[in-house]
Amino acid sequence: MAVSKETVMAIKSYQNQAENLVKNHLLSDPIIPYTSIVAGMLVCKVIYNLTQLFSALYFKSYACLNRVQRIEWNNRGISTVHAFFIAAMSLYFVFWSDLYADYQTNGYVTFRNSTLSTFTLGVSVGYFIADLAMILWLYPSLGGIEYVVHHSLQESRLLMLCFRGKANFILSWSLYLKLQH
Repeated sequence: MAVSKETVMAIKSYQNQAENLVKNHLLSDPIIPYTSIVAGMLVCKVIYNLTQLFSALYFKSYACLNRVQRIEWNNRGISTVHAFFIAAMSLYFVFWSDLYADYQTNGYVTFRNSTLSTFTLGVSVGYFIADLAMILWLYPSLGGIEYVVHHSLQESRLLMLCFRGKANFILSWSLYLKLQH
């Protein structure tokens, strides 16, 4: 059974695209997700301590808060810094980065990622792990079951995106759209 030259060329093209996908997206920088998750958790601890120090120095009412209220205040400092970080990164990826540019020819826009986008996702996973740990540690003072479910769903979504390298474009746009609320 003879196969046409066009069929052979189409099969070769699909093979090359599949190899390119595996080489450039699935296997690129395999250590980045792990280090960024650990970095995200460590940065949360640093921000927690800095919020505690800054609040004690500049807010007189901070000293009047009880232990749980201080922890919640410091935890909100972490959340605020994370929100600004994610907002800045999503704005960068959507508007200034050439990662999603039309002239890029390296596949579908939903399959594109970069070391920086993977690192950003990993930092977010680290934030959600640290925040979930704080919520569970002081449950239900920092939030009820809805916070646990929210953080668990966010972690699983971000872990999937971080380790599979897909849909960074959609995530960047969804984070940008959250800025408008």
